[in-house]
Amino acid sequence: MAGKAEKLLKDLGRKIDSFLEELNGATDNLQDEFKQRFEELKKSKDSLGNNFKEFKEKNKGKWEEVEAQLEKAGKEVKAAFRTAFSNRDKRKDDKD
Repeated sequence: MAGKAEKLLKDLGRKIDSFLEELNGATDNLQDEFKQRFEELKKSKDSLGNNFKEFKEKNKGKWEEVEAQLEKAGKEVKAAFRTAFSNRDKRKDDKD
């Protein structure tokens, strides 16, 4: 079970890296919005990582609970990415 949680954190890190690549190609107006969202996502990922480490050390027998919490947080981060990129795509369509 620990492997799943660690994989989730690694996946989040890769998604944040992908987000940074998108940010580099965005216009100035979008870059400001993306930077703000990136900072929020980065804080969430860091917080998840810290919470995971603390929980792992304190509660070795409660993996089901932590895994459910991490899965929920991962879904929230994923939804935030969808929203961010969806808004970007809508703006591109509006400009065309």
